[in-house]
Amino acid sequence: MPENGKISIRQFTILVMIITIGDSILVLPSITVFKAQQDAWISSLIGITVGLFAVYIFSRVGKIYPHLTLVQSIQAILGKWFGTIISFSFLFYIFISAAAHLRELGDFMTTEMMPETPIAAIIILFIGVVIMGGRLGLEVISRTAEFFFPLIILLFIILVIALTPETEIENLQPILEHGITPVLQGSISFIAFPFLELIVLLMIFPYVNKTQQIKNGFLQGALLGGVILVILIVFSLLVLGADETSRNLYPSYSLARRVSIESLFERVEAILALMWLLTIFIKITFFYLAFNIGLAQLLKLKDYRMLTLPVGFLLVVFALIVSPNETYFNNVIAEYWPFYDMSYGLLLPLILLGVYFIRKKLKSSTKTSI
Repeated sequence: MPENGKISIRQFTILVMIITIGDSILVLPSITVFKAQQDAWISSLIGITVGLFAVYIFSRVGKIYPHLTLVQSIQAILGKWFGTIISFSFLFYIFISAAAHLRELGDFMTTEMMPETPIAAIIILFIGVVIMGGRLGLEVISRTAEFFFPLIILLFIILVIALTPETEIENLQPILEHGITPVLQGSISFIAFPFLELIVLLMIFPYVNKTQQIKNGFLQGALLGGVILVILIVFSLLVLGADETSRNLYPSYSLARRVSIESLFERVEAILALMWLLTIFIKITFFYLAFNIGLAQLLKLKDYRMLTLPVGFLLVVFALIVSPNETYFNNVIAEYWPFYDMSYGLLLPLILLGVYFIRKKLKSSTKTSI
């Protein structure tokens, strides 16, 4: 095994929650509200329901071969040659997703916090920390997530309490003004970005203790992360309104700027920025680790750590070329990326389940006839 660490169900659940929040805490409200307007809260409820169903499917796929990573399971189910091709394709999906998240981080930092700093400098500095986390392994990443979990929840509670006096219930009206179609369109992004990308967690199923409890931990972590995102979208609508939320690149960051309590409690956007940096760091590091583990398995390497430096350098390059600018990223990539997520986060697990059960049925019928 390229990775020898083991994590508890609690650590796995926390990882699921934090990766669910990931980069979505900043960008998801704008994308969802742009499609559904003031009905985005309905889109988020539809999204969390379908998303949890997708997570259930992931747990069923992982249960087929709990001692194998997803890359190994694909080969076992689809055969050596075709399975290897699909596995490489899946690994590229993980890699390009990590690069896109890294670019997202650089765009945010240069737009909102450090406008005079070159984006390449920010990405290079950040990837250095990611490489360090990847080389330390899954146990360290999981303990880091477990350590920061109470802080993330505390910061979110503080933000919600501080924003409550700024809410206006009229911003949610009228309900279903433009019918159900925009609501369904808005739910697509809410399903794809937080939930379908969780398929990457199948890469660590063999490293989780008490595998019989993984399904519950998976669903609980996804539910908690999804609830946080639903609350964030609702507060974005209640405080900023649909129009301002949809036009703002980072509405939740602007949301935090609205907080001002008697001139004593201000600059709360730093709270949200810290939350986002923590969640996206863990998400990028996990994707980076999963890619290295999967590639090491396909290449029959005993240790993935020899891949961490070259993969890190490649991530920097791809992060800089995956999108020419922030506008392109938010208007083009965000528009079509959900369908890329669906290819690997919905279509692939359904194909794996279908092929496995068909082969199982054929084997049982063959034995019966004999």
